[in-house]
Amino acid sequence: MSLAALLGGCASVGVGFGIPVGPVTIGVGASNSGVSLGVGAGVGPVGVGVGVDQGGRVNAGVGVGASTEIGNSGVRAGVGVGTGTTIYDPNRPNR
Repeated sequence: MSLAALLGGCASVGVGFGIPVGPVTIGVGASNSGVSLGVGAGVGPVGVGVGVDQGGRVNAGVGVGASTEIGNSGVRAGVGVGTGTTIYDPNRPNR
């Protein structure tokens, strides 16, 4: 999974970990935009996802990245770059 898909903001670079659950991956990532928890899906190096950051903002994004499995755990670690937008901000409810 490209964890960049979890990143909000204009353009981000990040790292993170994801656990495949069926056709999606649940992950946590950190970037120059902060920390996010989200769900994403991808084909090859391209991924899309929705995440929630530490400020409660919901972000949607798309990115490209690479990941590798950590041992035989099913957990993947990866890096990626992407772009996203905030689709909900609790501090700006009229947005």
